[in-house]
Amino acid sequence: MAKKTAYLGMLTALAFVFSYIEFLLPINVGIQGIKLGLANLIVIVTLYTIGFKEACVLSVVRIILTGFTFGNLFSMLYSLAGGALSLLVMVIGKNVKLFSVVGVSVLGGVFHNIGQILVAILVVENGSLLYYLPVLIVSGTIAGVMIGILAAILIKRLKHTIRKC
Repeated sequence: MAKKTAYLGMLTALAFVFSYIEFLLPINVGIQGIKLGLANLIVIVTLYTIGFKEACVLSVVRIILTGFTFGNLFSMLYSLAGGALSLLVMVIGKNVKLFSVVGVSVLGGVFHNIGQILVAILVVENGSLLYYLPVLIVSGTIAGVMIGILAAILIKRLKHTIRKC
């Protein structure tokens, strides 16, 4: 149990560092909020190698730490909504066994953006934000593919190491 806790602590720290890197290197394509989702790489690896509960805790802790460190209450709200919906859909995608790791990652990227758009619509009370959704779906798909490929490689290499925890 102590090894597992230490391992989860290291994964949380790594996800936090990846969030910091994304904070330093924002992608500017003219639309606010488009990111690679580097921290999601760690969430997916945790989901596949340890389990849902641990991935959920890691995701929430990372979002709260990142929000307090680099953001504000609204950024935390958007991230929590996107992260929760993303993780829920990734778990469903993983459990139905219809998707590869890359497919699950794409689902996560797309639904993270959908969750954030839904919260933004509620906060600003303006449904016209849905016009951003097609662009965010494309960006979530592209980021999901890239993160999914990396996650599949890491999962394959780490699976036997993590099981010993």
